[in-house]
Amino acid sequence: MSTDYSLFDEAMRDRFVEFVSATGVASEIRQDPMGGFVVALPEDLADAVLERIEAEYATLMNEQMVDAESKEGWVTHRVAGVTVTLADGRPCVVRLSGAIARRLFEHFTPEEVTALVSAIVQSVDNPVDAPLCRKA
Repeated sequence: MSTDYSLFDEAMRDRFVEFVSATGVASEIRQDPMGGFVVALPEDLADAVLERIEAEYATLMNEQMVDAESKEGWVTHRVAGVTVTLADGRPCVVRLSGAIARRLFEHFTPEEVTALVSAIVQSVDNPVDAPLCRKA
């Protein structure tokens, strides 16, 4: 398994890969079928390394957003996808509006957003018809 980071611009992809490489982490790059690139990193990174990588990725994502918003006709559809696993083991992408995703990512790490969305999906997949004050 890996942790995937999406980048839409080749120069930003290269900057991210160089940053990751400078931290001593190997990465794999592949084309994203939906456009852009995916940079895959190992899942078992040390917390301190992961925090540095996440901070750099957030910086690049902000630059990407500003760049896209400055180009005529580029931002006509604002949406984000969070990949989760359904109860039957199938992967699924939960679509979030751009406004909601932006607010979430301003306050939470990508892992925290994924955990939050996964908890909601699990609750929908396995509903509990009981009062909240009762242990499930």
